[in-house]
Parts: sequence; C-alpha cells; structure tokens
Amino acid sequence: MAETLSRPTQAKRSFKRVAILFSGGPAPAANAVISTAAVSFLRNRIEVVGLRYGYSGLMEYSEENPLVEGENYLRLTLDNVSGKRCTGGIFIGTARANPGKHISSPEHMSDPKRVAPLKTVDAALRSLGVDALISIGGDDTLKTANKFKLYQEQLPEGTQKIPVVHLPKTIDNDYMGIDFTFGYFTAVEMLASEIRNLLNDAAASGSYFLTETMGRSAGWLGYGAAIAGEASLVISVEDITGDFLDEEIYKDDQGAQKSRPIMNIKAVVDRIVDTMVAREEEGHPYGVIAIAEGLAEYLPLSDLKRIPRDDHGHISIADVSLGRRFAKIVMEAYTKRTGKKRKVTGLQLGYEARCNPPHAFDIMLGSQLGVGAYRALVEEKKNGVMVSVVGQLDLQYVPFEELVDPETLVTKVRFIEPDSDFHKLARFLETYE
Repeated sequence: MAETLSRPTQAKRSFKRVAILFSGGPAPAANAVISTAAVSFLRNRIEVVGLRYGYSGLMEYSEENPLVEGENYLRLTLDNVSGKRCTGGIFIGTARANPGKHISSPEHMSDPKRVAPLKTVDAALRSLGVDALISIGGDDTLKTANKFKLYQEQLPEGTQKIPVVHLPKTIDNDYMGIDFTFGYFTAVEMLASEIRNLLNDAAASGSYFLTETMGRSAGWLGYGAAIAGEASLVISVEDITGDFLDEEIYKDDQGAQKSRPIMNIKAVVDRIVDTMVAREEEGHPYGVIAIAEGLAEYLPLSDLKRIPRDDHGHISIADVSLGRRFAKIVMEAYTKRTGKKRKVTGLQLGYEARCNPPHAFDIMLGSQLGVGAYRALVEEKKNGVMVSVVGQLDLQYVPFEELVDPETLVTKVRFIEPDSDFHKLARFLETYE
C-alpha cells in the first residue's frame, strides 16, 4: 500500500487584522476576490476590514477626522461575505484616489511634502490596528502599492512595518506578470454579445456601427470582443504603426520643442472604408467596426487640451467620444470614395461590462487570487509581491521590482504582440469571414 506523504508544517506569519482595498475601475468577479480573500483570513482567526472606496477615506484621515465604521470601512465576517462570490459589483466600493500622485522617482520618497499622503494612509491603517494590506487594482494601483512598500522601508528602525501584497485587476487584460486578469472574459462576452446584436441591427438596415471598446493602453478587450462578436474589423493601439503612425511637434510648458506619436487619422479611416467596400462587393453592405478607446491618446494635443485628467494623469477618454467622431469622418470618406451614402453610428461600449455577474472562469481565477493573498502573506511570508497564476491556476508571487521600473516607478504595459497568433487570428477572421 502506498505511503501517504504529508507536507511538513511550515511556521506561519502571525497577523491580528488585515485590510482589503479595491481601487480603480470595476471588474466582474471583484466580489469573488474580496470575499475569498476575507474568508481565507477569517477561517484562520485573522480579523479583516474592507476599506470603502479605495484610498479615499484613508487619505482624509486625521486624529480629528477618524475613520468611521460603515462609512470608511466594514468589518468583514463569514456572515456578511457569504454568497458574495458570484455577484456583480464591488461591495466595498472603489475610487481612483491616489496617495502616490506626486511621487515619480525614488528620490521623492525623502520629500516630506510628496510622501505626506502615504504617511496619512499609513497612520489611518494603524488607527484601525491593521498590520497587513491587500491591494486590488490595476497598474496604477500596483504603482501605489509599490510606493507604500517603499514608504514602509524607510520608516525608523523598530517601527512595525505593514507588508503589502497586490492582486491584479483590469478588464483591459494588459498586465505584465499574469496571462489573464479576472473580469476579462466576462467583459469580452458582454461586449461580444452587444456586437452580435448590433450586427443583426446593421444587417436589417444596411448600415454600420462603429463601436468604441474599453482598452486604454492595449487592445486585448477590443480584439477579444471583435473575435467573439464577429466584428468586421478591429483597430487598437498596437495597430498604430507604419502608415497608421504620424508625428506631432509641440512645445512643452518650458517652451522646449518635443515630438509625440499620433495617429494618421486619414490612413485609419481609409482602412475602415476599405473594409466597408470589400464587404459590399461580397454582398454584405453592413457590419460592425471595433476600435479601442486608447486610440484617443493618439489624437493631436489640440483635440485633447480641454479633456479633463484623473489623479493618475490619464485623460477622461469618455469625454473624447472617439466612436462618434470617427463615425462622422468614416461616413464622409465612404461617400467621397463611392459616391453613395452609408449610415455609420458611433457607440461607446464598456461601462455596462464592468459590474456584470462574473463568468465561471473569472470566479475561479478571482477566487484563487483571493486565496493567494492569504498564502502570500501568511504561509509564504511575502511582502511587495503581486499574486499571479499560471497553467491550471497555479499560484505565483511576482516581486514588485519585476513589474515596476525602479527609476521611474512606472509599470510596464503588456501589449498584444503584432505578429502573435492571437493578433493574426483577428486579422484572419476579418479577412475571410
């Protein structure tokens, strides 16, 4: 009879209370991550607080303005997290408040004014008796987690440090260090379903829809939705090369002359019209074109100067209305080339996908990441790592140093490789469907 081998018992790190924080845009399966992480700690007799609305309440903390239970944080229990795993939304809320906003290099960590928001966050956590932080969010939130770790490292000797681990979140799926982020497949399915509905509408009326999908830095969401939704063409930031790429010369605030890459709008529009004409020759005078919202970053500065920016310096892409802008230009270009009129309606898709009830895969992925937070902090005694999965949801722990540039403190974007099989799949289908 085979002998059963047991894993040697490993000494665990001791915590009294951990905090879970969600920051940035929503994503399906957020509650799976939060609730599963909470359960992992609670079942091991570690208290858990859910910080409400990201860093917002923490940044407003002072001795005169203490954190208020129910308003700034929730005491998580096995009862109040039960049944949350499969739900949409974020039951502890989220926000884009950024305590690391004024820190862009390691040298800034020694500037009391720049680190003041991080100092306030640290004091707020200690006021709750928190001795470990779980950060859930996108690459901007990862940058903040890294800055919080750097702040902890410079605290006086003898001060109890607060370790931090980060769980990657973005429906854009553009994260280094993990193949797929939770919420991505749910969002793709939602957007693909909308594209399929629009395709039927377009066929009925002999028209086109030009859909703007989310994806600020990379085209994973747009490409996935286009493939699964049978869109006629997809164009994302990875495609702004060659004829689609142009250059803009401008002067910065100090008057120095600089250049930046911009989109050759005419070339992009011509490519869309090429698709329309080719489909018409095949007997399909209708379709759906998908473009990624990140193309807005490649507009001339004159088009962006009145667009507001968030705490992380990003333009508010929703205010650009890229889909509607392109729809009008495409209609005019189509008429100029063919002498005919074809209705093109611009639509912005994405917000409706962020809080959907999650896809089964996203629930499994999110749950594993939640458990990974416990294992990283307690079992593996990690600090300053991002929890990741590979293969059959096997856990990995990626040090912040591998994900964040040590000089600029900026994260790296994971683009779709131009000649990858995934990229070729979209090109193949749009050519031969």
